[in-house]
Amino acid sequence: MTDPLHKDLLELAQEAARRAGELLRDGRPADLAVAATKSSPIDVVTEMDIAAEKLITGLISEHRPDDGFLGEEGASSEGSSGVRWVIDPLDGTVNYLYGLPTWAVSIAAEQDGETVVGVVAIPMRGETYHAVRGGGARATGAWAGERVLACRPTAPLEQALVSTGFNYVTEVRTHQAEVAARLIPLVRDIRRAGSAAADLCDVAAGRLDGYYERGLHPWDLAAGDLIAREAGALTGGRPGERPSRDLAIAATPGVFEPLQRLLEDFGAWHD
Repeated sequence: MTDPLHKDLLELAQEAARRAGELLRDGRPADLAVAATKSSPIDVVTEMDIAAEKLITGLISEHRPDDGFLGEEGASSEGSSGVRWVIDPLDGTVNYLYGLPTWAVSIAAEQDGETVVGVVAIPMRGETYHAVRGGGARATGAWAGERVLACRPTAPLEQALVSTGFNYVTEVRTHQAEVAARLIPLVRDIRRAGSAAADLCDVAAGRLDGYYERGLHPWDLAAGDLIAREAGALTGGRPGERPSRDLAIAATPGVFEPLQRLLEDFGAWHD
């Protein structure tokens, strides 16, 4: 039986993700422009990122004023309840800026430092993914009803479809391209969608055999990592480590270890 607190957190995260997704989808101005940059001139923030985060934190605070926040666009507070919300209001900002459909709202709830609830809404697909720790992962979309998610049956690495992403710092992405070039001959193919949250959900939904990326922040992966794990995928970073900024990996059980080993051999986590 789901913990009543976790059920409440899930419902609140779903409502916040729904409202933020609608704001971003329906409120995107025709003349959308860059409001600021982050790690480099091509790592952008738009006015809509900021508006969506304010909507999410405002709604959650109305219901749970003692919770903490960690958000990509600056929301940061400790809270006193033992619950912290980890929020990426718009994962895939460059896609959104250009009118590409792969962008997501990612909301996770941590209890005493462990992720217990994750919700990822991908409005342009009409899909929303969610998971509660120990309760499996599910999604709603164009299909009828709610779908229980399960990652793909394990394929040999050479038949695996793997996704990745690239950093906005030139030196880092140059190295990432070198790693990808070495990996391509060893797998079925590589994809690059532009949203870590969407990629992790695609692993959970069986649309990818694996995903890896370097340079992710907690808000990029908190919700999607839980959803992938609850769908049966393995997740981690460098051998023996959890996903981190050094490296994050999610893959079917048979693909995870050989992919992790190759990425370690290739120095995927190096500067």
